[in-house]
Amino acid sequence: MADHQYTECGLQNVFISGIQKMTDDDGDEVIMVSSINVLHKVIAEGIVSHGKGMNGAELRFLRSELGLTQSEFANLVHKDKQTIGRWERSETEIDSVAEAVIRKFAIEKLELRIDLGIDQLSKRSIPTASNQPIRITARGETYELEAA
Repeated sequence: MADHQYTECGLQNVFISGIQKMTDDDGDEVIMVSSINVLHKVIAEGIVSHGKGMNGAELRFLRSELGLTQSEFANLVHKDKQTIGRWERSETEIDSVAEAVIRKFAIEKLELRIDLGIDQLSKRSIPTASNQPIRITARGETYELEAA
């Protein structure tokens, strides 16, 4: 089975291996994603733990998984909602201090299996021009984040 680029979540850098592809009644190739909430939690772990700064789409994904509006997210990091919108559209770089806070907040609120302190998260929250791929292995109803 080839890797599937899982763009259905709004991200271009998520790849899932071991996912089953099927053909629907119209002859189109489709994938079957089971336990979508579990998968999205693993994607969040990938975003929070990777060693490069977040991009706008990853920030929007985390905000959505946290169930927050742009205004609520802005209050968390003491910015205005227009700033959050510019970050999510990748019009401006995400503030490094705010990103470290967002990563720590996501770990706590989503109960992610990540044991990184704020000092380590801060070192990973440096803006970068390159996206880090998030590679996941599907194992039936579970998903595992592959080591970067």
